[in-house]
Amino acid sequence: MNILITGAKGFAGRNLTVNLQAVKDGKNKTKNIKIDNIFEFDIDTPLEKLDEFCQKADFVFNLAGVNRPKNNAEFKTGNVDFVFALLNTLKKYKNTCPVMLASSIQATLQGRYAGSEYGKSKLAGEELFFDYGKETGAPVYVYRFPNLFGKWCRPNYNSAVATFCHNTANNLPIQINDRATELELLYIDDLVEEMFLALEGKPHRCDYNGTNPLPADEGKYCFCPVTHKVTLGKIADLLEQFSEQAKTLVIPDMPAGSFAKKLYATYLSYLPKDAVVSDLVKHSDDRGSFTELLRTVSGGQFSVNISKPGITKGNHWHNTKLEFFIVVSGQGRVEQRKLDTGEVWTFDVNGDKPQIVRTLPGYAHNLINISKTEPLITLIWVNECFDPSKPDTVFEEVVK
Repeated sequence: MNILITGAKGFAGRNLTVNLQAVKDGKNKTKNIKIDNIFEFDIDTPLEKLDEFCQKADFVFNLAGVNRPKNNAEFKTGNVDFVFALLNTLKKYKNTCPVMLASSIQATLQGRYAGSEYGKSKLAGEELFFDYGKETGAPVYVYRFPNLFGKWCRPNYNSAVATFCHNTANNLPIQINDRATELELLYIDDLVEEMFLALEGKPHRCDYNGTNPLPADEGKYCFCPVTHKVTLGKIADLLEQFSEQAKTLVIPDMPAGSFAKKLYATYLSYLPKDAVVSDLVKHSDDRGSFTELLRTVSGGQFSVNISKPGITKGNHWHNTKLEFFIVVSGQGRVEQRKLDTGEVWTFDVNGDKPQIVRTLPGYAHNLINISKTEPLITLIWVNECFDPSKPDTVFEEVVK
């Protein structure tokens, strides 16, 4: 299959291109698509290449467009005239392969989009596509995208989310006039996933009621079913949490598929080099060291403990707190004594065979480096973040 992508150097184009390239190169084996060539066309591509690409293409993604012109006349040039040229070139070679158009929700000309010159130009491009489909019989996939966000989106251009993420990551202020303003947002990975479905002839179809897509098997339009409606205030609050992570060590709650997870990935993509690495606090003494690594909102905290040869640490018990010990290097022993019976359990562990040893509530426990020469390195997960006002930790030697 030969795939033509117009606007290949833009935000959506770059993300789609690298994902298609991964499939072409066999690096992404999750897609059952054979890709022979990816033709990239952009504003600086020689125009004669459009003939070559349109002659050979088996699928066309038209992601090219103008949304921030110096004057309104450029809307027609980028969003109408180019569409006309693209479709005429396909007709010239009698190529009726499927064609996809990246339009905008502004093309509805509804609500706050009424009178939008950009929306009018996108609507004109849509009509050219639909007319082309009727005339040639080529499959036509017209998508009206809402606001897009994700890695490589250009800040201070056409995305408030990109601007907010870039500024927060670079310690620059963000400006919000109304925190209650709600945006409908489409994450770039969700867009790319939908493009793969379109490539397989399985796009999600819909009709429109104003700006709202109504899923319909025979719908005139296509749409990405996963979007997020979020206020500017919520975005700002999440970004503030993200920016504090290096200090607090707290990883925000990010359920699978959530807006928070996607926004965090977007935020990280704007970090400058000097912010990629952050220092941790290492507590050292003559026994070794202890370093807290990460905290979570609801899943406890993670730490690494290094014990010198022959050293015993712990010798305490908890009412409710749970600890998981995972030895990753060295030779260790975990002893646990049940307080109400005195029964002692002993577990020998080593870094060559990673295992989880669970300390149990009501059991005094310790961690011993049984090597005479090597340090013992143990990753520790605790189901709650340490609270000095309620430590739930009582000193008690396991073996008296």
